Amino acid sequence: MPMQERQEILKPVSNLFIASSVLVALFLNALPWGGIWLVLRPDFVAVVMLYWCTHKPYRMGIGLSWAVGILSDVNDASLFGQHALSYTILAFGGVVLNRRIRMFDLREQTTQVFLILLATYSVYAVVNWQVNGQLAWSYFLGCLTSTLLWIPVSALFQSVRQRRVERE
Repeated sequence: MPMQERQEILKPVSNLFIASSVLVALFLNALPWGGIWLVLRPDFVAVVMLYWCTHKPYRMGIGLSWAVGILSDVNDASLFGQHALSYTILAFGGVVLNRRIRMFDLREQTTQVFLILLATYSVYAVVNWQVNGQLAWSYFLGCLTSTLLWIPVSALFQSVRQRRVERE
């Protein structure tokens, strides 16, 4: 008899775990970054929100992303509604493309995630351009670091949710 492979089953995720991961991401965004690190700072909230919008679209959707965006606006003392608008676009992309993103492995997901984060960071840049009269290209460096953050965040959340079950 051939040995049967192990089947992977994901544990159900509690609302408390989702909320605490978003709160941790808000705290990470609030850390005092300075110099070049401020330009290279990834948007932890955007990466965590995109993960939950792609893996649990019925629990973390566009409305909750807008509310977290308002909290991020208050947290960053930025233009009120800037993060809310960008996180709404991010959540829309994550919810609409959730099956497509989950179909790929982590390396291939990064390309899809980069395009969604590029749209998000484009909203930051356009809002900054409308308010300040100049286009800040430095926002797009954060897009690259946020995309690179996708792999460890996704692997971390998958490992927390994963358990192995053997068939009998």
